[in-house]
Amino acid sequence: MRVGVPREIKPDEYRVGLTPTAVREYVTHGHEVVVETAAGQGAGYADEAYRRAGAKVLATAEAVFAEAELIIKVKEPQPAEWARLGERHILFTYLHLAPDPAQAEGLLTSGCAAIAYETVTDDAGGLPLLAPMSEVAGRIAVFSAGETLLKHNGGMGLLLSGVPGVPPARIVVLGGGVVGMNAARMAAGLGAEVVIVERSIPRMRELDNMFQGRILTRYSTADAVDEEVLKADVVIGAVLTAGAAAPKLVRREHLKKMKPGSVLVDVSIDQGGCFETSRPTTHNDPTYTVDGVVHYCVANMPGAAPRTSSEALGHATLPFGLQLADHGLDALTTNRHLAKGLNVLKGQLTHPAVAQALGKAFADPYGAWKG
Repeated sequence: MRVGVPREIKPDEYRVGLTPTAVREYVTHGHEVVVETAAGQGAGYADEAYRRAGAKVLATAEAVFAEAELIIKVKEPQPAEWARLGERHILFTYLHLAPDPAQAEGLLTSGCAAIAYETVTDDAGGLPLLAPMSEVAGRIAVFSAGETLLKHNGGMGLLLSGVPGVPPARIVVLGGGVVGMNAARMAAGLGAEVVIVERSIPRMRELDNMFQGRILTRYSTADAVDEEVLKADVVIGAVLTAGAAAPKLVRREHLKKMKPGSVLVDVSIDQGGCFETSRPTTHNDPTYTVDGVVHYCVANMPGAAPRTSSEALGHATLPFGLQLADHGLDALTTNRHLAKGLNVLKGQLTHPAVAQALGKAFADPYGAWKG
């Protein structure tokens, strides 16, 4: 199969779908790989590195889409890319369709098969292709929160770690999954006071054991969220419902009761955000203020560390990508976890949570959701 890697065109996105190391694996499997010139430049990979790995470097994205059958990206396709997709294409990337009806319509109209990294599953019930970027995002969220808390960035002028005799910041993490755990790890390591609000009691036991009492956990209720948000200096939104829009846990009325200059970091923004006042921002213009509370809602946080992120993502996606390259869509008949990644096929929505979020009909062509 011919595999294509276009350059990412979303603002401030420097990651790349395949590293040269991953390209070599595809070539070793007997596949041809075409890469748009400068696709890896933002992550530190020169065109020559792709040539040495066996890829052909093409001058334009149009050429990549025209030659390739399997398109491997990082972020959701932009409008110019929807127009380049057709029925012969398999698109393998993050999609986050639930809060993005325009993109969903573009993919449905194209007739392509679109497989979303964020809904591929594993035997443990996890999301193995979302996990590496969740790890990066959770860690970056803490660094970003610490920077945003500083006075010249609009925050209250609080040092995350505190100093002897002065208490540290109180960081409340909503959600104890991969993002939340990594955020808590970084925040606790910097000396902050950390509270994780989580609805799974077994997960809270895991976190309590993992951190050996270094953090606090609270069962997630409306009362718990209300109390913790008002006491927080930083709230990190880290909730996820696979394929669906994120629930709104922090409402507009909370903001006027929060500490002036406190910070909201919405890692769930790709799925619509878990704060009522969230809207996507970019690395170039990352924050805005509502009712005295600073919002950091960058929609591609891992893009700030493109070298680390591209390698971590590439390691996770490689086995699944090779299955698609080796077998095409037939891979979905033998790998139910990969089949659950299918969001769009021949003008139909094929993930139940995505279809419900968008108010459209759901189809299950591979039986992934039966039983």
